[in-house]
Amino acid sequence: MSSAMAVSDDTFESEVIKSEVPVIVDFWAQWCAPCHMVSPILEEIAAQYGDKMRVVKLDVDSNSKTAVRYNIMSIPALLFFRGGKVEDQVIGALPKKHIQERVDKFLA
Repeated sequence: MSSAMAVSDDTFESEVIKSEVPVIVDFWAQWCAPCHMVSPILEEIAAQYGDKMRVVKLDVDSNSKTAVRYNIMSIPALLFFRGGKVEDQVIGALPKKHIQERVDKFLA
């Protein structure tokens, strides 16, 4: 059973860009209430998809370099990476059904 792992500016390259499986990055902050609404959804998705993909979390307050690099202006923001490139993104707190649809489309 997989769960969302924390990444940082220092580990982003190795854990996301160089990942051999697709990765969803959750850009979030401790003070962000909508981020806390999305977090359990992402934990469920991480557990559901296991080895097919990874879900990681990046705290924008502690890791501003990566947030700036990807032009994160609003959180929560989910960026979908494959082969080191962003293929899709979701901005804001969406219901599980909508996030699930985007994940299924991303992995198809």
